[in-house]
Amino acid sequence: MKINWGTGLVIGMALFISFILYFVIKISTDKKYDYDLVTEQYYQKEMVFQKEFDAEENSNSLETNISGEKTAEGWMLTFPKNIDYTKIEGTVFLYRPSNKQLDFQLPLKLSSPNLLIPDKRLVAGRWNTIVQWSYEGEDYLYKKEIVY
Repeated sequence: MKINWGTGLVIGMALFISFILYFVIKISTDKKYDYDLVTEQYYQKEMVFQKEFDAEENSNSLETNISGEKTAEGWMLTFPKNIDYTKIEGTVFLYRPSNKQLDFQLPLKLSSPNLLIPDKRLVAGRWNTIVQWSYEGEDYLYKKEIVY
């Protein structure tokens, strides 16, 4: 049987489409390739966007903002020195884009201007750090992507 160029083209396209579909189905059904890139409450978070924007602007207007650095014990967050750290209230949320089971939240109870996130809680990779805090009635927000 002789195959002309039109039949060969259709067979080639069918094989290519089958090849692509195989990988699409494999990636979408295999748990090994499961990535949680958005939060569960996406639309609820969108509703409070303006409050977050204002809080982030408040943080940027500070003389010095929160800074973070890797230490031997873990990740150290340092709050501004010119404010009374005993009046700070809020939470620290560490979000892992690749695995939501690793996400965790810590309350802010400071006994010094520094907060240590222990090394044992942080798995190597990318983390999104979100610190929501208030000081004397003003809300502040610090967001930083870190690679630990």
